Amino acid sequence: MNYFRGVGMFGSAFLGAHLMRGAAAAALLAWAIVHQTAHPWLSLGAGIAALVALRGCPMCWTVGLVETFSQGHRDSTAERADRTWPH
Repeated sequence: MNYFRGVGMFGSAFLGAHLMRGAAAAALLAWAIVHQTAHPWLSLGAGIAALVALRGCPMCWTVGLVETFSQGHRDSTAERADRTWPH
């Protein structure tokens, strides 16, 4: 099972995977800001890696979070409907 496969354009198949990508990007951006004067090229690389982890800008990550959450909500609603549907 690929937990990082997209749901929609920016979403993930698993909410935890999406949140891990956000946490990794936040850590990379924090490191880049703290070390920008001591290691400018590494900070630039960390900033680019953060954008890759976010699959774009922070707004793109937020849209993906909403997509991932709504997909999970739709799946759980469909499972509930399957259990209550008279066969």
